[in-house]
Amino acid sequence: MSGEHQLKVLQNLTDLLRHTFRSQFVFPVLGHDDPNPGLQLGQGYKHVADLWRHWLPTEAIQTFNKGGYYTIEQKVQKLRLVMLNTNLCSDIVGNEEDPAGQWAWLDDTLQKSQRNRETVYLVGHMPPGVDERQNGGISPYHDVFQERFNQRYITLVRKYSDIIVGQFFGHLHSDSFRIVYSDKGRPVSWIFIAPSVSPKRTSGGANNPGLRLYKFDTDTGQVLDYRQYYLDLNAANLRNVAEWLPEYNLTDYYGLHEVSANELHNLVESFAVQEGASLFARYYRANSVKLHPTTEGCDAGCAHTHFCAITRLDYPEFRSCLETAASALASAGVIALSIHWSLLVLLLVALVHALAQSILMPSLGSLHYS
Repeated sequence: MSGEHQLKVLQNLTDLLRHTFRSQFVFPVLGHDDPNPGLQLGQGYKHVADLWRHWLPTEAIQTFNKGGYYTIEQKVQKLRLVMLNTNLCSDIVGNEEDPAGQWAWLDDTLQKSQRNRETVYLVGHMPPGVDERQNGGISPYHDVFQERFNQRYITLVRKYSDIIVGQFFGHLHSDSFRIVYSDKGRPVSWIFIAPSVSPKRTSGGANNPGLRLYKFDTDTGQVLDYRQYYLDLNAANLRNVAEWLPEYNLTDYYGLHEVSANELHNLVESFAVQEGASLFARYYRANSVKLHPTTEGCDAGCAHTHFCAITRLDYPEFRSCLETAASALASAGVIALSIHWSLLVLLLVALVHALAQSILMPSLGSLHYS
C-alpha cells in the first residue's frame, strides 16, 4: 500500500476508536502495516502523530515524531507504559546500531523507572523470538527482530525484570505466550501474545478472530487475569451474523494460581508429561482461537516447536532446542511419522529430561487500562 493509503486506513481506525471510546484514552502502537517513513531519508512520524495528538501528551509526541515510540506515566499508581516501535527492530533499518535512538531511550527510560520504583508495561506489535507456527519450526523459521536486536531486547528485560510487570505483543495472529529466563535459568518475566481481530489463512497456521480484555490491579500494576473473546468465523459466515463469545479466562483455563513467569514456566513444563497432555491440548486449541478443537495434526515435532518457541527466545538456543528434539525423535525412529500427541508423551518426557541434563534450564496486543 502507498503511504497515503496507509494514512487513510489509520485515520478510519482512529476515528472509530475515538468515537467508540469517547471517555477513554487509547494508547496506540505502530504495526508493520502502519505508515513507516524511511528513516534514512530523515522523515519522521508527524502525520501519524497528528492523528493521535488527542491521546498523547506533548512529551510522548516528541519521541513519537522522532521514531514512533513513546512512554506515558500513571503518576498516582507509578505505573509506566512504554510503547515500542518494533519496526525499528526489523530488517528495514539495515545495519544501523540504534535506529531513531530507540534502544538508548528504552534503556534510559527503564533505568529511571527502576530508580523511581515504578512498575512498567512494555507494549509492542511484533514480539521478540520466533513464530511458533511458521513452517513447523523448520528453517527458515519466521523471526521478526534482527538477531542482534532480539538479543538486546532479552538482555534489557533481564536487567530490568524487577520492575517489568507485563509485556504485551501481537502480530502473529495466534494466542501464545513467552517466558524470559535469567542467566541462571530462573523465570523472571513473561510476554503475552494476543491473537488478532483479522483471521489468518496461511500454511503456517490459521485462526479465528480474537479480542482480549486484561484485568489488573490498579495499585500495583500486576496483571491478575484476562478474558479471551472469539468469533467463530465459519458459523458467522453460515449465519451471516458475527457473534463474539467468551472463549476462556486465563487462570481458570490453565489452573494458574497467579499470573507470573514462574506459573507460566510450570505450565509449559507440564506440556511434556502425561498429566499435562490435556493442558497442551487446551493451549493448542486456544493457539488457533478455537479454530482447531483438537491436537489432531500436531505431531511431536509440532508440539516441541511450541515448547521451544515459548521457552527459547534467543535464536541460537531456539535452533538448538529444535535440533535436540529432531535428533531424539530420529533415534527413536518416529521422525517421519505423524503421531497424535497423546501417543508421544512418554517420548517427550525422556526428551525433556535429556534437555534438562544438557541445558540445565532454558535461557532464555491489546491493553485494557482502567
